[in-house]
Amino acid sequence: MNPWFGKALVLLSMVSIVIIRAPHGRRNSKIAVVESRKGCLEIALLALMWFAVMILPLAAILTPVLSFADYPLHPLAFSIGVIALCAGLWLFHRSHADLGRNWSISLEIRENHQLVTSGVYRLIRHPMYTAIFLQAIAQGLLLSNWFAGPSCLFAFLFMFAVRVGAEERMMQEKFGDAYINYVRRTQRLIPRLW
Repeated sequence: MNPWFGKALVLLSMVSIVIIRAPHGRRNSKIAVVESRKGCLEIALLALMWFAVMILPLAAILTPVLSFADYPLHPLAFSIGVIALCAGLWLFHRSHADLGRNWSISLEIRENHQLVTSGVYRLIRHPMYTAIFLQAIAQGLLLSNWFAGPSCLFAFLFMFAVRVGAEERMMQEKFGDAYINYVRRTQRLIPRLW
């Protein structure tokens, strides 16, 4: 199978992520931040994700720098990658739409911040992480390069392990028992599983 099919979908995914996130970033940048936990670690995690989601894949797709790690694209990997990509992009969009004015790229509480427990947040506490996880799987399957393909998955797993606890502590401090009750009835990433 022609590897450019997978590369084209990875490029489409990158553009889609920017298109989905941009209007939320513009709108929410105008809402005052009342509490921020954006330290050096948070900045490093965001930079790592940017590198793994955008820079390495672009280097693998547009330059020969990483061609030493290319391998043939398998039709089954392509098919599963397309499914993961579509599901991930849909969930990424829904997560942003459902959070509305409460979304932030980093660990921040905004003015008039509300605990969102409806939409996709009814079943999953961190659907945006689930969306990124699906996108990482898609990138690993569609970008047939041993280095750039799985880079997003490794970066995501590291970011998730480091960041989710801090995010949940921040939410518990802000929303107290309401957040504790929400935790009891939802899963972190996958409904009824994890």
